[in-house]
Amino acid sequence: MQFKHPEILWALLLLLIPIFIHLFQLRKFKKTPFTNVAMLQKVVAESRKSNTLKKWLLLCTRLLLLACLVLAFAQPFFAKETVLQEKETVIYLDDSFSMQAKIDGLSLLDKAVQDLIKSVPQESDISLFTNRKTFKNTSFDAIQNQLLTLNTGPGQLTYEAVLLKANSLFSDNTNSQKNLIVVSDFQDSFLKERSVDSTKNLKVHLAQMTPENTTNIAIDSVYFGEEKDNQIELIAVLSGLAEDQNLPISLFDGNTLIAKTAVEPKGKSTSEVLFSLPIGNEIKARLAIEDNSLRYDNQFYFTIAKKDPIKVLAINGQNDNYLTRLFTPDEFDFLSFSLQELNYSKISTQNLVVLNGLKSVPTSLQNILISYYNDGGHLVVVPGVDIDFSSYNTFLSALAGIKFMGKTASQQSITQISFDHPLYKNVFEKKVTNFDYPEVQTSFQIDYNAPRALSYANGSGFLVGDDQLHVFTASLAGENSNFTGSPLIVPTFYNLAQNSLKTAQLYQNLGTKTSLDIAVDLDRDHIIKLRKEGKEYVPMQQRFNDRVQLSFSEYLDEDGIYAALNGSDTVQHIAFNHARTEGILNYRNTQDLNAEKVGSSISDLFQQLQEDNTITDYWKWFVIFALLFALTEVLLQKFLS
Repeated sequence: MQFKHPEILWALLLLLIPIFIHLFQLRKFKKTPFTNVAMLQKVVAESRKSNTLKKWLLLCTRLLLLACLVLAFAQPFFAKETVLQEKETVIYLDDSFSMQAKIDGLSLLDKAVQDLIKSVPQESDISLFTNRKTFKNTSFDAIQNQLLTLNTGPGQLTYEAVLLKANSLFSDNTNSQKNLIVVSDFQDSFLKERSVDSTKNLKVHLAQMTPENTTNIAIDSVYFGEEKDNQIELIAVLSGLAEDQNLPISLFDGNTLIAKTAVEPKGKSTSEVLFSLPIGNEIKARLAIEDNSLRYDNQFYFTIAKKDPIKVLAINGQNDNYLTRLFTPDEFDFLSFSLQELNYSKISTQNLVVLNGLKSVPTSLQNILISYYNDGGHLVVVPGVDIDFSSYNTFLSALAGIKFMGKTASQQSITQISFDHPLYKNVFEKKVTNFDYPEVQTSFQIDYNAPRALSYANGSGFLVGDDQLHVFTASLAGENSNFTGSPLIVPTFYNLAQNSLKTAQLYQNLGTKTSLDIAVDLDRDHIIKLRKEGKEYVPMQQRFNDRVQLSFSEYLDEDGIYAALNGSDTVQHIAFNHARTEGILNYRNTQDLNAEKVGSSISDLFQQLQEDNTITDYWKWFVIFALLFALTEVLLQKFLS
């Protein structure tokens, strides 16, 4: 039992006063002469015993009466030890896309908001945050209307991030009880393994929102298939389709329906549907399905644009037939010159420059190429069979601190492919280890701290480099190597050229850092803007001689097709889609988490919290007992003689 006013209990010492009065018998009796009391002796003895009992009963009754009054004024109550402790409450409300799943005809987010409105005391001071919004130190009544207009969106926080964010919203008061209430569906992606203990000062309470249906059909991705008869295959990949389910899927160009078909599952985790499109047509495309689970992944945006040819310049000291076969006119604007025929003014306008088998690099060419490289140009260096180490090292050292150390006159096989290197990502369906190894007769030792794309059997690099500069360590001339006849030659040089101008893909993923190049010559005071439905965004951008590189991080949060504008002119359309990670409706068991309370109902959780804060007062009972003891005293005085 606890007391609101324990200092009043000192008044219980006053109970000693009637005890002392009773014990010392302070009342004095006066003797009165009487004739003959022999006949009264028995009556007097009996009366004295009755009087003594009455006095003891009256004493106890009065003591209990006074004690109950003192206890009533001290206001006793029963409650948990923390009930009088200052309390702070922070609520995390998950508004990620997965909260679009339905329960009782409502989305999980709408259901959670309604339950919070019913359960949280309107005048209570709280802090509440979602994945994108924060309301700090406010009353629930003040933010109620804003919660009713919440929409689901991207950017789900992890459980660890929620704990860290909540810690920042609590005060520094170490004596207060800090309650964090997490309202979420607790997807697998939300509950990643925690690396820090963020709950040491928090009491975490979990309310799990569980949908009625855990199946979801989503459009995962699209990609190109084969080209045939001036048609190109477009393949859309869908997930979540049941084996006995057929689903219509529509393809739009803008708002115009251009194709519609049905997707049939094939007993796999994903299903594919094929569309045929004419080659060369520019399309601002949207795929659409109807699914009652999550809405955000029912549409998929992509664009098919006319590609600008990639400009490639070869400066030759040896045969360039392999480059001519690779860089065909349908995709590349390929120029090839010997060193003596080269017009240096053409270098600055190229996306990729290949030094093909030069014996030496003249100083005049070095200066032009260094300036080109510093302006964002891409270089591929293929040395000759015999080279002038001095000129090569002077040139390459100025670019990236590279040195050719010497020549190895022994045959070596190219046996190792770095499948994670940017040149070979998504090139091979599986890691190949038994291909027909190309060989070189002589090679050069190189001092260059860069990733190896291709390596010899001894681990030394055959093709090294990253981003703007790639260097071969052996001549590709026919008398020195059969690499130009190997299947590896095609993806290697094709991707070297493709990476020099990062043209827009079919689509970009929102929430990830990506970049692309737009082949446009901007005026000095102009920038590229993105526009969609009247809204404009200015992405990060870097200007080069013949292009502008746009970089996207996390500031775009709306999917769709954006127009890239140079002033009022549209230079390109770019499609953005949300990542499909939240479309997998797998949930974790919250009982496994280290939480104070776990529940499936927000109302039940807040009811438990309210019960923990309930104070049971007993002062009224002590007032009633005091009245009963007062009544008892009256009855004793009247009936006990």
